[in-house]
Amino acid sequence: MGTFCSVIKFENLQEVKRLCHWGPIIALGVIAICSTMAMIDSVLWYWPLHTTGGSMNFIMLINWTVMILYNYFNAMFVGPGFVPLGWKPENSQDSMYLQYCKVCQAYKAPRSHHCRKCNRCVMKMDHHCPWINNCCGYQNHASFTLFLLLAPLGCIHAAFIFVMTMYTQLYNRLSFGWNTVKIDMSAARRDPLPIMPFGLAAFAATLFALGLALGTTIAVGMLFFIQMKIILRNKTSIESWIEEKAKDRIQYYQLDEVFVFPYDLGSRWKNFKQVFTWSGVPKGDGLDWPIREGCHPYSLTIEQLKQKADKRVRSVQYKVIEDYSGTCCPLNRGIKTFFTSPCTEEPRIRLQKGEFILATRGLRYWLYGDKILDDSIKEVSFSPSDVSRIRGWFPRNCVEKCPCDAETDQAPEGEKKNR
Repeated sequence: MGTFCSVIKFENLQEVKRLCHWGPIIALGVIAICSTMAMIDSVLWYWPLHTTGGSMNFIMLINWTVMILYNYFNAMFVGPGFVPLGWKPENSQDSMYLQYCKVCQAYKAPRSHHCRKCNRCVMKMDHHCPWINNCCGYQNHASFTLFLLLAPLGCIHAAFIFVMTMYTQLYNRLSFGWNTVKIDMSAARRDPLPIMPFGLAAFAATLFALGLALGTTIAVGMLFFIQMKIILRNKTSIESWIEEKAKDRIQYYQLDEVFVFPYDLGSRWKNFKQVFTWSGVPKGDGLDWPIREGCHPYSLTIEQLKQKADKRVRSVQYKVIEDYSGTCCPLNRGIKTFFTSPCTEEPRIRLQKGEFILATRGLRYWLYGDKILDDSIKEVSFSPSDVSRIRGWFPRNCVEKCPCDAETDQAPEGEKKNR
């Protein structure tokens, strides 16, 4: 019993540590500022104890805050669900259609992907969200999407309160000022004096909260639109990207084949119910998924294996000619490199002169690839499979193509498009 309690406490402590990250700190800070200022300003603008409308306004404001925080913490602490360590398909022959994760010592179940941040294979992984400091996936996709819906709605309500408070309080002050010079006596008698003082500091705080509310409405509202678009097609962000790469691969090699996404059930309502349920518990077990008629159960994972093999073929070897410290925006690599740093949480890798890199994709001034760590590899023309590697972005002007690849026309994915 004591051991069980200690495990529970340890796991709870690990979950609480998720709050110690810049994402949750900023997100909860914005929620706290907007909610607190909206409650204070609603007292100034529409006193909740005098009218039914004021009471409803105040209750609704509290309701937004509670629902936003409930779904936010659900998304953070419930988590996406992870593929069990050592997992393998019931039918051993199906393993030929799956990728194997060396970190989790398990096969990657359909729709699952390994997250470098969580260091686990995530079931139906959509993306790793820094704002909740956790992945969005199978178990918390609904809570995360509801948070993206409720946050803009609550901010719109709060923004309305901020605008009305500034208007009414400034109007009252102006009316009182006109009253002192006998110009507008009727306005001063008609409008009650403020219940709480609304000075310059209160005005500045309200204006700041208004800016946060409007910014959150636009930014989070756009994320909600993107999430609903892929949910109604029963996809994830990663799967949408895989589908696009499948089309590019078929077009690049001019293949006589068509890739059909297997998890789109053909109806938006059916796709919607795969994420949102009345019970709040998502359908299925996160490992097996219903597919549309005529599709192979592992057609998506088969396509992933094809893309992985294609990436090996189309990758380009580079040799490091200048050291790179691994900073996000290096000042010593040129202005263009500094301002075009990839806007992503993907890591940068440190480079030392003489090392070899296998680049798999790239931008105009940056490349993404693997630094080979296997000391046994001395030749330039090594195989990219079954070796230790560090993966990330690095400036293009720190490397040069190896002779064996400089003679070919191959280029990392995305490089040719940026020429």
